[in-house]
Amino acid sequence: MSNPIYFKPIYQERVWGGRNLEEALGRKLPKGEVIGESWDVVDRPEAMSVIDKGDFAGKSLRELIEDRPEEIMGEGYDSSRPFPILVKWLDCSDRLSLQVHPPAEVAPALGGEPKTENWYIADCQPDASLIVGLKNGVTRDEFKRRLGEGTLEECVHRFPVSSGESILVESGRIHAIDAGNLILEIQQNSDTTYRVYDWGRVGLDGSPRQLHLEESLKCIDWNDFEPEAVCPGPGESLLADCREFRLRKVDLGVSSNPVAFKGGEPRLVSVTAGSVQISGKTMANGATVLLPASSSFEVTASDEATILVTDRFV
Repeated sequence: MSNPIYFKPIYQERVWGGRNLEEALGRKLPKGEVIGESWDVVDRPEAMSVIDKGDFAGKSLRELIEDRPEEIMGEGYDSSRPFPILVKWLDCSDRLSLQVHPPAEVAPALGGEPKTENWYIADCQPDASLIVGLKNGVTRDEFKRRLGEGTLEECVHRFPVSSGESILVESGRIHAIDAGNLILEIQQNSDTTYRVYDWGRVGLDGSPRQLHLEESLKCIDWNDFEPEAVCPGPGESLLADCREFRLRKVDLGVSSNPVAFKGGEPRLVSVTAGSVQISGKTMANGATVLLPASSSFEVTASDEATILVTDRFV
C-alpha cells in the first residue's frame, strides 16, 4: 500500500468544549453542539475510524487491519489486535475535570484500561495553564482531607504553558487541562478515566457529573511531584519516548530536506502548523494520516510547517 491513509474525524460533545476547531483547524462541526474532542484515529467498538478517501474509502480501520494486517502494521501483527493509538484534538474552552487513568498493574482489578497520553499545545491563550502531578510533599492523607474540604486545588501542580510545549501524562499521573488550550493528544487506545474533582460543575444534562473517588485514590501516583513540560527548540525534538509510543516534533521549511520514512513499521504523521505534502497530496493543518508499514514515504513543505511523528507503538 503506497498511499497514506486518511480518516474521517469523529466529533464528541463535551461540557468544557466549544467551536474553536472550526476557526483553528477549518473543521466543519455539527451545528449547535459544544465540541470538545475530535477523535481522528481510533479503533474501538464504541468509536471507529472510517477511511475518508482513496481506494479503501468507506472501510473502517478495523476492517483494513483485519484484511491487511502485515501490510498496514508490519510483519507478524495479530489482525485481531486493535490499533494501539488513539489520536485526538481537544478544544478546551473551559477547564476539564481533575482526573487520573489507571496504571497497568491496577487497571484489571478496577475493570479499566491503562491510558498513557501526551499533550502537545498547538495553540493557547496567553494565560493558559495545565494541572499535572502533585505539589511537592502532598500526601495521600492530605489529599483526602482537602478533597473533603473542597480545597483540592491546593494539592495539585498548576503551571503556565505556551504554544509548542508538550508533556507526557502517564497512567497514574493526576491531571487537568485549563481553559484556553488547543491540544493534540496522542494516547494509548483506552477510554478509562476516573474523575476526581469537577470544580462544582454540572454536565450537559444539568446534573452533577459522576466522580470516581475510590478508584482514583487507588490509581494516583503519590510520588509524582511537579513534573515539567518539554519546551522543544527548532528543528527536530523528542517529545516523549515511553513503552507505549515515541513522539517527535519536526519543523519543516522551503529549504528543508524531505523527511524520509522507510517501511517496516506503521507511523502516524500529524500536522500542527502550516501544511505538508506526502505522496503528492497536501496535508492541511490539523490533519493526521497513517503511513502503512509496507511502503516508504517522504514529507515535504512549501512553507513553514510543523509535524508530529508517532511511531514505535507496535
